[in-house]
Amino acid sequence: MNWAEMIVKALKDWDTSLIAYVPDISIHRVTSLIEADPYFRLVAATREEEAIGIAVGSYAAGRNAAVFMQSSGFGNSVNALASLCIPSRTPIPMFVNLRGGPGEFNIAQVAMGQAVRPIMDQLGLVHFTLDDDRNMEKLLDGAMKLCHANRQPLAVCMTQLLHGGKLA
Repeated sequence: MNWAEMIVKALKDWDTSLIAYVPDISIHRVTSLIEADPYFRLVAATREEEAIGIAVGSYAAGRNAAVFMQSSGFGNSVNALASLCIPSRTPIPMFVNLRGGPGEFNIAQVAMGQAVRPIMDQLGLVHFTLDDDRNMEKLLDGAMKLCHANRQPLAVCMTQLLHGGKLA
């Protein structure tokens, strides 16, 4: 099972059927699997804070949701996380394509890519970083369990070392 299939399995195992995302080529392998599976409802958003709002609304209506985004757009979601998701104790797992690391070709991605985890720390958001697929199934299951038990958003940051990144 590859990394994308492991994420899909973890989402299903935790009854997370609504996926809000901002389209990105680096996560296309996982979102294309989600889109092809009738279990899921994949909702494209134009901005990351919109994806957070969709996920919170889904959870409020009784359906578990997750969000996929790129690190450069994570900054767009901070207000929605801090003023909606965190105070309402909404367990939203976020899968963040972390740009700006080894293999990055676009210098504009580096600053936000480096700032994502410190911002998460300031917000008190638990986050894990995946560089490869070793122990990935255990990590994803544990992260989903923590997210739902704690009733707080949680981030799984996926580096270019995991998914191969974008080409110039």
